[in-house]
Amino acid sequence: MTGKIFRSCFLVGLAVMILCTGLFVAVMASQYEEEVYQQLQEELAYVKHGMEESGQAYLTGLRTTQRLTWVDTDGTVLYDSVADPATMENHGDRAEIRQALEEGSGQGKHLSNTLLQKNLYYAARLSDGTVLRISCVETTVGALILGVLQPVLWILVLALILSGILASRLSRQITKPINSLDLENPRLDETYEELFPLVSRLREQNRTIGRQMDALGRRQREFAALAENMSEGVLLIDSRYHVLSGNQSAFHLLGEKQQPESIRQGTCRREIWEAAGKALAGRHAETLMRGESHIFEILASPVTANGQVTGAVILMVDVTEREERESLRREFSANVSHELKTPLTSISGFAELMKEGLVEADKMREFAGDIYKECGQLIALIDDIMKLSRLDEGSEELSAERVDLYDLSQKILQELTPVAAKRGISLHMEGGRQTIQGVWRILHEMIYNLCDNAIKYNKDGGAVTVRVTEEEDQVVVSVEDTGIGISEGQQDRVFERFYRVDKSHSRRVGGTGLGLSIVKHGAQYHNAQLSLDSEPGAGTTITLRFPKQSAA
Repeated sequence: MTGKIFRSCFLVGLAVMILCTGLFVAVMASQYEEEVYQQLQEELAYVKHGMEESGQAYLTGLRTTQRLTWVDTDGTVLYDSVADPATMENHGDRAEIRQALEEGSGQGKHLSNTLLQKNLYYAARLSDGTVLRISCVETTVGALILGVLQPVLWILVLALILSGILASRLSRQITKPINSLDLENPRLDETYEELFPLVSRLREQNRTIGRQMDALGRRQREFAALAENMSEGVLLIDSRYHVLSGNQSAFHLLGEKQQPESIRQGTCRREIWEAAGKALAGRHAETLMRGESHIFEILASPVTANGQVTGAVILMVDVTEREERESLRREFSANVSHELKTPLTSISGFAELMKEGLVEADKMREFAGDIYKECGQLIALIDDIMKLSRLDEGSEELSAERVDLYDLSQKILQELTPVAAKRGISLHMEGGRQTIQGVWRILHEMIYNLCDNAIKYNKDGGAVTVRVTEEEDQVVVSVEDTGIGISEGQQDRVFERFYRVDKSHSRRVGGTGLGLSIVKHGAQYHNAQLSLDSEPGAGTTITLRFPKQSAA
């Protein structure tokens, strides 16, 4: 803008200077010419008076610097102070001569062939009808300019320099208020009046942009807080695999501590790279990525603008628990099928033998007893499965009540006394009364299964001890036996459904393989901690710790 103003001012100054110079020269030339005509007229008047008094003799004796010509009424030159009249052409067609003959006086001018000089003529009619003409040579405007060309050029150069300085200073002064305008907080009193609409618009736009930036910043902070607190990984990339945004969960899965510049095939997991490639190709992608201890589902979707794919959003969801549940469900279904098939096969075999009459009469009672035993095993299995199902789904409304764990444990030991007596196992109760708020039926199932397992997997003549105590902010129930024990590698799995440490022993003593699973789910229902301490050949102790705030 400063350059444009400078050029405009400079060109205007130059044009004005040239125009003024031309007008001045024209006016001065015109005035000079009028003065010359006036001088010629005055001088001719003296000569005319002399001619009237003395005749041609006056012309002959006159000494003047101007050229005098005496012309007859028919245009014949009678006298000339410079040339021979006999050699001169007729002057009757000259404008100043014709004007003088008609009006008494006349004037004219004639440019020389060099265009640097011109002849000025003034003529007057004498009393006898002849015409006396005086003339002089005047320098033309072009000749004057050429004569003063060097000074004019110096003046022109100085004028150009002065015009440039003034134009530069003027342009800076004009643009200074505009250049110093504070765009973030423009003030109306610091600029030109003509800029008031622009300044007002800038202030309004600044307010609008400020509100939009505040809203955008707030949304960005909300999104950042949401993304950073997500366990799922979120990644936004462009069409060249450059990372535009993401959270720490995603960066961790990429093996980066902070946001990488881009994802690369050689550095990121194959599943993420392939899902990103499909999304950038315009297709939705879903795949599983298995890590050392977690399983992630990779979901990639294309981002489009104007019908073209410009990037992709990649979501990494931890589905470890879901996959483990699915694996447990499949394992559970397989185990249930196996556990149901075994007794049903036995029942079917016994029934087929009895139907075909292949069983002797004295064996019939024994076969019926086996069928009854297998049916009882099936009923117990189905009952345990239903208990687990109710605990898993919470489909049954269970009312909590005050339960004395010491009294409950004592009654369970009394129920199991006949079973323990058959193998010479002694049952012991220790501790004192401790009451909690809980579901009696679930607590009964939990402690019953612990005591029943302690008897089943005990040695003949062994012992089972149940303790109910209080430790700081917890109510503790522990069941200790002197049985076969559990190896360290199997201790983490005994609470899985249908898992048995010794399958042959478990088949011999009975049971469904779901007892400790029921204990585990019951502990979760009551927010209790479950722990196991065992040594092969030395016995097992299983402990339940109920939080004190659950105590009544």
